[in-house]
Amino acid sequence: MSRPKLLVIEDDRSLSEVIRYNFGLSGFDVFQAFDGQDGLNQARLRLPEVVLLDVMVPVIDGIEVCRRLRAGEDTRNLLIVMVTAKGEEADQLVGFSVGADDYVVKPFSVKVLLERVKALVRRKSAGQRLEDDVITLHRVTLDRIKHRVMVDNQPIELTPSEFRLLETLLRQPGRAFDRSELIDAALGEDTLVLERTIDVHIRGLRKKLGEQADVIETVRGVGYRYKDM
Repeated sequence: MSRPKLLVIEDDRSLSEVIRYNFGLSGFDVFQAFDGQDGLNQARLRLPEVVLLDVMVPVIDGIEVCRRLRAGEDTRNLLIVMVTAKGEEADQLVGFSVGADDYVVKPFSVKVLLERVKALVRRKSAGQRLEDDVITLHRVTLDRIKHRVMVDNQPIELTPSEFRLLETLLRQPGRAFDRSELIDAALGEDTLVLERTIDVHIRGLRKKLGEQADVIETVRGVGYRYKDM
């Protein structure tokens, strides 16, 4: 079995080396970039399973790197974990709004970071093979094998977190999910993020659903649900 590839885009060379060493021991092939432009180039060349991305890297900042990766045909489905000292609520919401799958605030435990990344990789590679592989409701079709979503027979591009979020809602139409449940579904259990983070993901998902945006309904005081029959 091939080793998963990890790209670390971090200008703090000592921290980057600590991450490289620990992830290497745990079975990852680790590549390093010390500025945003080199990180973008390497991501496009190597297509790693996971990108660890510092927001404050020089040349091109991490927010713009994330935005460009999500816009690229070959890189839009990479797992992106932002690693940064900017831990304010507004900073986290910006990170998730441009497509980050997780957000880790410095200082952090490398062991905890490793387990969070492993969990993201496991969920993506296992594919969570549940009941139906293709679900269609209200002109939205989700194909979990091909990892594709169609709206009115036209493909739309979702981030991995948005895809998991939509799948969770689609599988149980009419059921109201609270925000913590949706965070677990989209980002993984024990992920420590603000509950408002899920609102950012929902907003992005609705925008991409276009004319079918209203299939995701807000349940006041609870969270969200997918419109029932």
